[in-house]
Amino acid sequence: MKKKIEKRQPADDLRGEYDLSKLKGGIRGKYLSRYRAGTNLVLLSPDVARYFSDEQSVNTALRTLIRVARRPLRRRR
Repeated sequence: MKKKIEKRQPADDLRGEYDLSKLKGGIRGKYLSRYRAGTNLVLLSPDVARYFSDEQSVNTALRTLIRVARRPLRRRR
């Protein structure tokens, strides 16, 4: 014989000390355009991140590397 499965109501996770009057004023879709534009996040290894102070320095180094890589190779005679 199968046991009856009891349907449980989801527990209310909101604690009693939360003041719901302070939650007003939210704007629906506030960050939607940023989300749709997309983001490309890259995690640097700690040994690599040690050499860069911020994202601008990483971008500058990568742009320099791209320029150097695109140059034609010079062959020595």
